Amino acid sequence: MPNTVRGALVQRVSAHPDGPFDITWLSADAPRLPHGRIRLHWEPAPTAGWNITAHLGLATTEVHLASWHAAPDNWPHLVRPTLHEVLGLCAALKVATAALDLSNRLTQT
Repeated sequence: MPNTVRGALVQRVSAHPDGPFDITWLSADAPRLPHGRIRLHWEPAPTAGWNITAHLGLATTEVHLASWHAAPDNWPHLVRPTLHEVLGLCAALKVATAALDLSNRLTQT
């Protein structure tokens, strides 16, 4: 990870077990993590492998989503299922919230 960034914003995660995920770098001065988005941070582990953390942006804060300590060099394959599931849940909640908002507006008219 470049020195000028604080993490990577996950853009897309493949549904295939061996598929990739796309990221964009988040600069150190980037504003708060967007709602429903995941930030990854990785650094070499003290003994071997990589320490990876994931944070999830919520409406008012960021929360620690997961950590993988001393993950092997192929760590993207390890974290991909979690990222895919969480992004799917966030998308489903977004649709459900929009449907609820629409329903509430329709009942008010």
